[in-house]
Amino acid sequence: MAQLNTTVYEAAKQLDSAALGQIYDCYSPDIYTYIYHRVSNPNMAEDLTSQTFMRMLEAIRKGHAWRTSFSGWLFRIAHNIVVDHYRQRSRRQQVNIEEMPHLTDQQETPEEIVQIRLRNQNLQEAISQLTEEQALVVSLRFLEGYSISEVAQMMEKTEGAIKALQYRAVHSLHRILAKRTEP
Repeated sequence: MAQLNTTVYEAAKQLDSAALGQIYDCYSPDIYTYIYHRVSNPNMAEDLTSQTFMRMLEAIRKGHAWRTSFSGWLFRIAHNIVVDHYRQRSRRQQVNIEEMPHLTDQQETPEEIVQIRLRNQNLQEAISQLTEEQALVVSLRFLEGYSISEVAQMMEKTEGAIKALQYRAVHSLHRILAKRTEP
């Protein structure tokens, strides 16, 4: 992930439109990818990415900007947006046709597609039961493919702390998913 110089971040805290534009250009592809891996829908990922940057702007306006790691703060906002999305979605009874999974492999049968979608949904629901930090580490490490050192830098933690968070998250996911498969 690219880093901007500190003057851009300081200008963004003052709501400088050019600095905010640079931040959007720099971080929006990574935020989109992060969200897309969580929702598996390109249109929804675009909407939630926009919401992430809107929430970022609202936080800056209210004086609740990041204190240390901008990227970690922004990914936490994105994570919270995704969690809110799934909470709202679980309250709805109807399914939006645009949220239906896209058939990408013509060799998969409808039954296989349903099973894959159910596994993904179970995993996403299990991830939402983790602590915020654990969910963020799992997403950044396994869905986004960042290294332990990159995640440590983003979250401003030591590599050892990230390894511990990852271990606890994977252990918790295993426990949560095992409970779901019990008769």
